[in-house]
Amino acid sequence: MRTGRPKQPLTVTSEERQRLESLAHRTRSQALLAHRARVVLGCAEGLDNKAVAKKLRCSLGMVGKWRARFLEARLEGLYDEPRPGAPRKISDDQVEKVVIQTLESTPRGQTHWSTRGLAKASGFSRMTISRIWHAFGLQPHRAETFKLSPDPQLIEKVRDIVGLYMNPPEHAVVFCVDEKSQIQALDRTQPLLPMRPGQVERGTHDYKRHGTTSLFAALELKTSRVIGQLHRRHRSQEFRQFLDVIEAQVPAGLEVHIIVDNYGTHKTAIIRKWFAKRPRFHVHFTPTYGSWINLVERWFAELTNKRIRRGVFRSVKDLESATRIHRRAQ
Repeated sequence: MRTGRPKQPLTVTSEERQRLESLAHRTRSQALLAHRARVVLGCAEGLDNKAVAKKLRCSLGMVGKWRARFLEARLEGLYDEPRPGAPRKISDDQVEKVVIQTLESTPRGQTHWSTRGLAKASGFSRMTISRIWHAFGLQPHRAETFKLSPDPQLIEKVRDIVGLYMNPPEHAVVFCVDEKSQIQALDRTQPLLPMRPGQVERGTHDYKRHGTTSLFAALELKTSRVIGQLHRRHRSQEFRQFLDVIEAQVPAGLEVHIIVDNYGTHKTAIIRKWFAKRPRFHVHFTPTYGSWINLVERWFAELTNKRIRRGVFRSVKDLESATRIHRRAQ
């Protein structure tokens, strides 16, 4: 039987492995280099070329090429070789100056640089600035927000809730509970223009308001079942009624763990007394500004994206009907 030429074993040092793993995570700034590093790491695990190609969903030829390049030149072999073409007209020092100017300065009267603005200020072309930004992963036009939790028990609360998710207690049920308040029943002022080939669905930018409703929901961790109740208001009285609904659907012999956020409705005297009379209920509060850890928020996002945001509701009754259908569909 013909077995083919035996492959030279590929081994990496601890320093090379550390460098390869670092390169393998550059999926946005250097995607090609990251893929080559993952090929080499797969070969270093002792896998043959076919197994690596199947694992990484790439061609067998690609695996063979970068395996050979690494064996020949080690880490340096993974980088692209210089290509023929016109010589560079911008030096490394000039590139560094553009990067520093982008990171450490702003144009007068503006919050961030644009390619045209920086091109005019630096004397380079707009495309040169664009290529430098792309190479270094710079996007001055984009900004994101973040919020730090000032909760002194942040770590303890996160560990408590994540522990419930990863290892739920026996003979107990875990519910992620919250309310989606002030859901608006919105109706467009003109009928929607439906999607057609080459044309997305279109609707008027203005709308009519037909009232609001509030959805109380409890997502059961183990089964993903959603218990829901609709109310026109979201006070502690309505939250207590919803707790009664949860209690009625849990067998008497089971403990109940409820994960809720720090909204005032969840901490009133009425609610505290309700829990005090039911020792089988255990409440776990999310950290301050940390309601993202509550899994029911993910379900609310699905409800918004798939049913509410582009829905047309001519009354609160229509809106409530839509949310009931979505709950049944889950």
